Amino acid sequence: MLRCCVLEFEGNWEKYLTLVKFSYNNSFQSSIKMAPYEALYGGKCRTTLYWTELSEKQIHGVDLGRESEKFQIIDKVFLKVSPWKNILHFSRKGKLSPRFIGPYEIIERIGPVAYRLALMIELEKIHNIFHVSMLRRYRSDPLHVISPSDIEI
Repeated sequence: MLRCCVLEFEGNWEKYLTLVKFSYNNSFQSSIKMAPYEALYGGKCRTTLYWTELSEKQIHGVDLGRESEKFQIIDKVFLKVSPWKNILHFSRKGKLSPRFIGPYEIIERIGPVAYRLALMIELEKIHNIFHVSMLRRYRSDPLHVISPSDIEI
């Protein structure tokens, strides 16, 4: 991380060292399964940041989250199936199982971050409203169609 900082900011990298320290202390660490700040203080860091010196957009408080993707009605999307590991099985298990299935058409927007999908008859026992994080935009290509087969519910 320091090497990247030195390379990016060249002669005045010391000026941004506090931002690098802040970024490191608030980044998830796989060894402790949390951010160092969270491990030390018992909670996530909440702060207001200004990145204008780095020529990036301003970030304030709650706006730290990423912008949700917006879909229109009749857009087609892929549906993420990896969280259903122990509930649904799509012919293959483990690493080779598909991460996304579809595409499915969006038939309704439910609130700012949820959408109702037109699912196949085989998936009728699954609730058809999904958070935007479970969806990936479909770009028209006949090779993209991934159908679930051998479904166990």
